[in-house]
Amino acid sequence: MGTFYVVATPIGNLGDISHRALEVVSSVSVVLAEDTRHSRRLFNHYGISTKLRACHQHNEAELVDWVIRQLGEGHDLALVSDAGTPLISDPGFVMVRALREQGINICAVPGPSSIIAALSIAGLATNQFVFDGFLPAKSSARKTQLQTYLSQSRTIVLLESSHRIEACLADIVEVLGGDRKLVLARELTKKFETVLSGTAADVWQTLRDDPDQSRGEFVLMLEGAAPVPEGEMELRKLLQVLLQEFPLKQAASLAARITGGRKNEIYDLALILKSGRDNDS
Repeated sequence: MGTFYVVATPIGNLGDISHRALEVVSSVSVVLAEDTRHSRRLFNHYGISTKLRACHQHNEAELVDWVIRQLGEGHDLALVSDAGTPLISDPGFVMVRALREQGINICAVPGPSSIIAALSIAGLATNQFVFDGFLPAKSSARKTQLQTYLSQSRTIVLLESSHRIEACLADIVEVLGGDRKLVLARELTKKFETVLSGTAADVWQTLRDDPDQSRGEFVLMLEGAAPVPEGEMELRKLLQVLLQEFPLKQAASLAARITGGRKNEIYDLALILKSGRDNDS
């Protein structure tokens, strides 16, 4: 039985590929590539002539049986994406899961990852972080997702595209507040690499002032929220119950009477919670 290699490739700078990655893609029978034209440029740069076959989200499931047959005949195969580590917001999950279920030997050839590269230079906490991929394209769904970050204490890592980055930052300012600290890494390892750090409002303003900062591919990292005090957690639970039974203003008033808290602050919190529920529905 052959071995199936999952190989990380450069996210920009071709010099970032490892010696082992070059050895593997040079020695296997076939390399499955997200885009054969893109991978061929990399192969040509290093004089690699291994056969390429397309493997992307539209045909991945159809290739599983062929891959299993090839491996069963003793051929080694490799999987690469256009950039970085396969499966991480890239094709390959369907294939790897199917091969894992068959007990086939799968070997990782680690290397570049935009997520880890960005975290390593962001200056945000890295002992705990959560990767959420791309946020929803529509603003309403995006805001719903952002609502879940209000009390998330871990660093949040996201990916974003050039045509949505400004709208995404605008929603972050609206939902999480303009003072939420974030780091925006653009075009990592490429010619126009830029890392912007500051408050959400300041970074958003920078993009509006300089349209060039909205071009390229982005890793967006949000500082985790401060832990929510136990008393506020109990208030949130109370409001969530009351909002299911009463209008917003009445629910906030009842919560203030029960807890003895300030009406205006409780109303503002109830408004945030209700907004999240309305978006979910």
